[in-house]
Formats: sequence, structure tokens, C-alpha cells
Amino acid sequence: MFGFSCSILIFFCFSYFICLSHALNNGFSIELIHRDSSKSPIYNPMETKFQRVYNVVNRSIDRSNHFSKQFSLNIKKPVSTLIPDSFEYFMSYSIGTPPFKTYGIMDTGSPLVWLQCLPCKTCYNQTSPIFNPLKSSSYETIRSSSRRCKLAKDLVPSCSQNKDVCQYNITYGGEIKSQGDLSLETLTLDSTSGSFVVFSKIVIGCGHISMLPILDRGSGIVGMGSGPMSLIQQLGSSIDRKFSYCLNTFNSDFDESNFSNKLNFGNAAIISGERVVSTPMIKFKGAYAITLEAFSVENQRIEYEGANTYNKTIIIDSGTPLTMLPPHFHSKLESAVAKLVKLHRIELPNRELSLCYNTTLEQLNNVPIITAHFSSADVKLNSNNTFIEFQKGTFCFAFIPSRGSIIFGSIAQHNYLVGYDLENNVISFKPTDCTKY
Repeated sequence: MFGFSCSILIFFCFSYFICLSHALNNGFSIELIHRDSSKSPIYNPMETKFQRVYNVVNRSIDRSNHFSKQFSLNIKKPVSTLIPDSFEYFMSYSIGTPPFKTYGIMDTGSPLVWLQCLPCKTCYNQTSPIFNPLKSSSYETIRSSSRRCKLAKDLVPSCSQNKDVCQYNITYGGEIKSQGDLSLETLTLDSTSGSFVVFSKIVIGCGHISMLPILDRGSGIVGMGSGPMSLIQQLGSSIDRKFSYCLNTFNSDFDESNFSNKLNFGNAAIISGERVVSTPMIKFKGAYAITLEAFSVENQRIEYEGANTYNKTIIIDSGTPLTMLPPHFHSKLESAVAKLVKLHRIELPNRELSLCYNTTLEQLNNVPIITAHFSSADVKLNSNNTFIEFQKGTFCFAFIPSRGSIIFGSIAQHNYLVGYDLENNVISFKPTDCTKY
């Protein structure tokens, strides 16, 4: 009987490692869950579709202002761009041995994977179970004298209450923060193919002091930024330092039948074939950015002159829905659009959305194509990328003025396969029907 059980165990392990090896060699994909999807841990069925759109506007403004605040301080350390309610996508993952499943915010501007851990000294009210590292056989704290701790120096405070354990401290703005132990742990991702991919000795933050109240049913952040402790940088050569995503057209009417958004790694993240355009990547204080040269509305080209010390740099961000532009540049772009759109224009009390039309989705399909001219890459945007339905029968321009940071938002990226190649420092775009991808 013992031999029979061992044989089963050996067979399972052998099969598991074949599955893992196959997934890594061929790349893999996981599901991204929009915060307003019924699959989301913070889904609120009482919100109307138009309340969700109103929240989109506020989140975009808040995130832009937060980017600007962090960068205007000329902080050299990588900082998270996340603030309490400014994010769009969750991803599920498991941590530890045996695997403990949880939800984290996927954030391309954050430098670390962290979650709440027991014992909690000060934690937000997480309704789902909190990870207990004592129940994981693979959990291991990082010593303060280790190479990994020194590599994460930008996340480690100069003075620590525990001299033996490497401790991290991330501040998100105001009183929002996470503090705890930097640790090594096994991280498991569920691929969309039905298999699972396991990575051992991933540096995570085990948070014992956490203040992020929006996550009452989730736990922590999955940092996908350009800093050395982000998930992407840690996976490194195992995914060829490549990831991509495909986001569906914005729709505030979510249900279980919605098509998934995908996050791809390794070979699965490679973007190739016709209509692919690529532009140099700028690693911008822990986030990702590209160079914006101009926008065109049909044949009218509007040059971007830059609005700050970063000149023509624009952050590309999956966590900011709207595209944020300097007021003077936005005014020129909006005027060019208004001249060509022959629909019934209306004014809304919300002053941020200044170009709105009373129309139908079918009529909106006839608005002019807007082309974003990045360095060496022209990205064409149709009405699904440039307008959102703010009220029933009212569609508004999804680009708004910002005195904060300049951001190419997620709505403008919908139905594009967007790839990040950290090995060659390029970002690529390919028009894709993400409902079929």
C-alpha cells in the first residue's frame, strides 16, 4: 500500500513538473479581473453602470495627481502609483505551500508583491482569510545582511526594529501604506489553459501593518513595475523578461458572461505579425513610459510640445482609465475633434468631461479616427478608445485635461495587444479583438 501511494505521488510530481516545464517553455496567460466585474472581490451589485463610469473619471484624476505629486518631489526611489481607490484590475494567485489563494491588485506602477500576513499589528478589515506564514512550509524571511535585502534597499527603511529580518516600507500617499517583512515564498499562478505555474523563492512583502481599506475582500498588490523587486523583474529569464495584456472594450455592464482580460508571460507575450508597431520603453521612476510626438485627428496633426521637465514623456498605465493630457494640448485636440464630429453636442455639470454628445453607439462609430504618434509607432484609436458612455445616450471624449502627470490610459489601449519587452526596452501595440484573443 505504501509503495502504491508513493508511486501515485511520484507520478503526480512528474506530471506536475512536465506541466510546469511546458508552461514556462511556451509561455502562459492568466486572467485579469476588472474591478467592476461580477468576478471581482469588490464587486458592488448596487452600483449602476453610470455610477461606475462616474467613478472612472474620478479615479483617473486621482491617479494622475498622485503620479505628479510623487514625481514632482524628485524622488529617486521607486514609489507605488496606487492610492486607495485608483486601480482597475485584480489578478488571483496563490502563495505558500500548500497554496493559499488570494486576490491582488495588478499595478504596473508598483515595485513589490505584498499581502497581509498574520500576526496583524494594524491591518485593514479583510473579510477573506489572511495568510499565515507559519502554515507554509516554503516561507522564509530574508536576513537584513543578505544580497536580496541590499538589492531591495529602496524599499527598506534605514532604521529597522528587527536587525535580523529585512523589513520593507511602502507609502502610497497620505496614510496609505504597507510595512512588514521581506520574505521568500512560493508563488503559484493559474493559467487560462487550466494548468498552474509555480515559481519558488519569490521575494514578497509579508505585511503586518497595512492600510488600504478598499481591499476588504482582497489582499495586497502584485507589483508589475520596473523596479528590481517587481514580479516581472523577479521572474526575469524564466519569462524572457516579457509580458503583455489584452483589455476588452470598456463596458460598465458586467456579468459572468463577460470575456476575460488576459495577462501573458514569456513566449505567450510575444507580439508578432502584421500591423505590429513598437516604440522605445522609458523606465520612469518605477513605472513605464513612452515618447509622445503628436496626435492626429484624421489629417490634422497636432504636435505635442511637452508640458513639464519630462518633455514628451507619457506614462502608459493599465490602472488609469482615461487619457490625461496637459490643458493647452488637450484643448487643441478637443477642438480638432469637435470640428469634425457632426453630432448633437450637450454640456454636462461635470466640467472634466467637456466634449459630450447625445447620440447612439452606431452613430458614434462614424467619429474620426485619432492617431497617437509615438516615437516610431503610430497607434490608431477608434470610437471605443476615445469615447465613453457617461449617461444613457450621452457619450463623452475619454481624454481630459490634467495638471498632474500625462498618462496614456487603459481605455485608449482597449482591443490592443500591448507588449512590454524589458530585455529590448520596447513597448509594442497590435490591434486585436480581445474578446476572441
